[in-house]
Amino acid sequence: MARKPMIAGNWKMYKTSGEGAILMQALESSVSSMWDRVDVVVCPPFTALKSVSTVIELDRLNIGLGAQDCHWEQDGAFTGAISTRMLTELRCDHVIVGHSERREMFGDTDQNVNKKVKAVFAAGMVPIMCCGETLNVHEAGDAESYVRAQVRAGLEGLTVDQAESVIVAYEPIWAIGTGRTPTPEVANDVARTIRATIGAMFGPPAAMEARVLYGGSVKPENAVMFLREPDIDGALVGGAALNADSFTEIIEAAL
Repeated sequence: MARKPMIAGNWKMYKTSGEGAILMQALESSVSSMWDRVDVVVCPPFTALKSVSTVIELDRLNIGLGAQDCHWEQDGAFTGAISTRMLTELRCDHVIVGHSERREMFGDTDQNVNKKVKAVFAAGMVPIMCCGETLNVHEAGDAESYVRAQVRAGLEGLTVDQAESVIVAYEPIWAIGTGRTPTPEVANDVARTIRATIGAMFGPPAAMEARVLYGGSVKPENAVMFLREPDIDGALVGGAALNADSFTEIIEAAL
């Protein structure tokens, strides 16, 4: 079956509130003709969510709004954390969870990622759950087993309907921001493993519905190579998402 491509931009800790609004206005003119064929999501920093949400609403842009993380509790004494209830008020519809930078720098575990995935679904949003191996794991030839374990832990306890709508982003840690990338065939092998894991957990129909993205130094120059692979349904884009022209080129590659 044909899964609709998705291109999601992770702005990381870039773009102020005003800069984010300007970028959205630039994207409006460049991607408006492609919205019906590609799902586009932007994930600004928390401080830019309101301004980006306002541009999306006022200009009636068919672009999804995602946050870069969340807490699994609705409220509480969690200084510096953001709840899903706060995000839905800003009209977020997606949340990145389990990004390697959150795992490595901020201590996210597979168990915490699983709680966040469930919290995102409970709030009516869709999680973009990240997984991926380190260079040591990759060089040892254990990438697929490592990612399989992350997917099983991160999606544990979901319903079949949730598994069908989940988005899993494969981001080999050794390729993020380094300019190094796996070959498209190797990336597709891992994407196929992710899909097979979802199938083993929730059944073949869920595996066919769930979308798997590739992330890790995705650029206009290499996007087509990855996006033409049969088990890769789109991309989670980092640095190239900070420029309207380069992000648009990647969206066009998904066509």
